Order: sequence, then structure tokens, then C-alpha cells
Amino acid sequence: MTSTDVEVPRAGRREWVGLGVLALPALLASLELTVTHLALPTIAADLHPSGSELLWTVDVYAFLLAGSLITMGTLGDRIGRRRLLLGGAALYGVASVLAAFATGPGVLIAARALMGIAGSTLMPSVIALVAAMFKSPAQRSVAIGIVVASVSGGTAIGPLVGGWLLDSFHWGAVFLIGVPIMVALLIAGPRLLPEYRAPGGKRLDLLSAVLSMGAILPIVYGLKQLAADGFAWQWLSAVAGGVVVGVVFLVRQRRLPDPMIDLHLFSSRVFSTASIALALAIFVLWAVNYAIAQFLQLVHGLDPLTAGLWTAPSAVGTIAGSLLAPRLARRIAPGTVIAGGLTLAAAGFAVLVATGPLALLVTGSIIISAGLAPTMALATDLIIGAAPTERAGTAAAIASTAPQLGGALGIALLGSLITVVYRHQTGAADLTREALAAPAARDAFTNAFHLSAAVSAALLLLTAALTTRHLRDTNNRR
Repeated sequence: MTSTDVEVPRAGRREWVGLGVLALPALLASLELTVTHLALPTIAADLHPSGSELLWTVDVYAFLLAGSLITMGTLGDRIGRRRLLLGGAALYGVASVLAAFATGPGVLIAARALMGIAGSTLMPSVIALVAAMFKSPAQRSVAIGIVVASVSGGTAIGPLVGGWLLDSFHWGAVFLIGVPIMVALLIAGPRLLPEYRAPGGKRLDLLSAVLSMGAILPIVYGLKQLAADGFAWQWLSAVAGGVVVGVVFLVRQRRLPDPMIDLHLFSSRVFSTASIALALAIFVLWAVNYAIAQFLQLVHGLDPLTAGLWTAPSAVGTIAGSLLAPRLARRIAPGTVIAGGLTLAAAGFAVLVATGPLALLVTGSIIISAGLAPTMALATDLIIGAAPTERAGTAAAIASTAPQLGGALGIALLGSLITVVYRHQTGAADLTREALAAPAARDAFTNAFHLSAAVSAALLLLTAALTTRHLRDTNNRR
């Protein structure tokens, strides 16, 4: 035990049991999206939505979740992080019931919108409460690793739980998964979780809240459309418009005495580098998950559920890496562990470049996940540790928003790269199973997939060099 651990109060049994409570919404965060994707064909057959309505069933949740994260993280600092978490849990439970028993596409989309807003309260509150409960850097690192592992656990069990529910019950059952989780959180939370709010009790700047959503929503929307439809000026204009609003938001933050986001946080080399590493890790992770799902269905001809089951083992790599990272960080500087993990993930992408058999594809994806997991766990820990206690909610919101934006950008850019290469080699842009029935089309898509994997490997090596340079002075203090 070091002197730092003696000076800082260590968490006891109540805090660790409370962490188990906080792991529940973290698990739900990834589980919900997985099962919703699986349920779309059944929803379409029952409610008969239009194509755009079916897409909005998924997208409205993701858009409002991403757009509200910064606002909710700051709101938690103002009104109390436990209060925000429990209020969001209650709203999420009610919205889930509305979605489960929706009688038409409009009702379902509205319920999903409420679920997105409610969902944006969960992860910033969870991470901020972890920071409040675990003062010891060593314990906090382990706790955040468990939260990241819980998110990955949702990804792993999602196809299994969703497939079983859809085979056994009405499609609305997939939305009811969150209800018992939220009920358990509402019962146990007040007893096991501490309340914390930033001193001063200043009001939330509503204009900043509107500007933050006005920046993030069009950026995420435009990037998703670019990934789905290819280049179009209207989607590029949406991204550009979001960037302009984002600049206005940042200018306002510099002028406010109590901003939503304290830009001085980014003057910390640790904070800014960890944020970049976290965003780029999710950039390649979401992109490769998107590409592998397409590869399994279009090249190997698997149905969506079977493809989902083949991708589930990669979550095991994330769980293992998330739980192992804090142990390594006790002996090695976190920046070194992150750089090593990124290099390992780059090796996993090298396996994908040579991929052919399904077993090799799964092996590469497991290596990638195991390598990126330390970045997700330790970079989040560094972001929280570099922020003042009264800004923990805002730091948690940044740690939650950076992956959302990084992931959306990864799918858009690397997904578009696959489409461009495929179009260049085939002269067509039709990425369907029927179109890839021809061997030449499958070869073209495989070449595009390999190129995206090579680009991802190069990005990870560059990010590893960045973290080695700027996080080399991070002492473990474990």
C-alpha cells in the first residue's frame, strides 16, 4: 500500500455492493441496443411502419442519447448525481413500458425518444458516482473496469436474450428487459448510493444545453446517413451545421463564469490525451463491429441472429481486458498499458487483413476487443481523475460523449471507405446479399474490408504513439 492510498479513504463493503447496483444500468446500456436491432423484423411485421419509421425506431434513441449526454452530466452536478440517476431510471422504466405496448409506429418512436433522453442520464451518473464512491485511485480504476466489463456483458448476452425473448414472447418483451433492472435500481439506489452535488448550486444554462444538442444531433445524424447512403451534400451540410453550432457553444463556454463544460479541463495533457484515445478506440471498435456484421451476412451468408452470435465472443475479450487493465496499472503506468493495448488491437486488425475462415475472423475480433478494453477502462479513469471533484459529472459526460461521437464518426468514415472501394472495383453500390452472390462482388467487398482493417491498424499505432508521448508521465499511484 502506498502513501497515497493511506491518505485517501478506501471504499468498504457498502460501496462495492453499490457498484453492483451501478453495473445494472451499464449492462442495460448495450443490451438494449442489441435486442432492439434483433426485434426490428418482428416489429415491422406487426406495426407495418414505413422504411423511415423503422429506421427512426432505432435512430431516435441513439440521437437523443448522444445529444443529451453533456446536458445531463452537468445537470447531475447541479441537482445531485444520485437524484438524476434515479429520476432517469424511473423515466426509462415508464418509457420502456410504453414502447413494449405501442400500438403504432408513432407511439413506438415517441417512447424510444423518451428512452433516449432517460438513457442519457445513466452512464454519466454511473461514472460520476463511481468517482464519488471510490476515492482511492486503485479502487476507482477497478470499479471503472467493472463498469466497462458490464457494458460488454450486455453486448455478449444481447443476442442470446433477445433471440430467446423473440422466439418465446411478443416483441414488446425486449423493451420490458429494462423494467426490472430499473425497479431494482430504484429500490437499492437510495440505500446504497451516496448523493453528491457540486457546491454552489448554480443554475443550468439553458442556452448552452440547447446549443450542445444543436451541435451533437446534426453531427451524429449526418454521419449515420453518410455511412448508410454514401456521400450526399445534405448529410455533409448537417455535419457542417453541427460543427458551426459547436463552435458557438464553445465560445459561450469560454465567456460563462460557470460553464457547462470547463474548457480548462482540456488544458490538462492527461485529460485531453485520454479523451482523444478513448474516442479513437471507439472509432475503430464501432467501425469494425459494423464491418464484421456486414461481412458475416454478405460474404458468409449468415442471417442476422447467427451473425450476432458469431460476434458475441468478442465481448469476452473486452470483459477480460477491462478487468485485467487495473491490475496491470498497479505495476505499469496507465499510459503504457493503454499504448500496449492499442498495439495489441492493431495486431488484431492485422489478423482481419488476412481473414478468411470464420474462426480466424472471431480470433481477430477477440484480440481487438481485448486490446481496446484497457483504453476504455483506463482512459475513462484518467479523465475522471484529472477533473476536480465538483466537475466529476461534466467529466463523466465527456467520457460518455467522446465514445458516442467517435463511434458515429468511425462507422461513417470507415463504412464509407468500404463502400467507395467496393463501388470502385465493381462499378455498383448495391451492398445486398443478392448483389454479393457473384464471386467478383464478394472479392471486392473482402478487399474493401481488408483495407478498412489496415487503416484501423495504422490509426491505432498512431494513437499508441500519441499516448506513449503524452501519458508517459502518468504515475500509477496504485
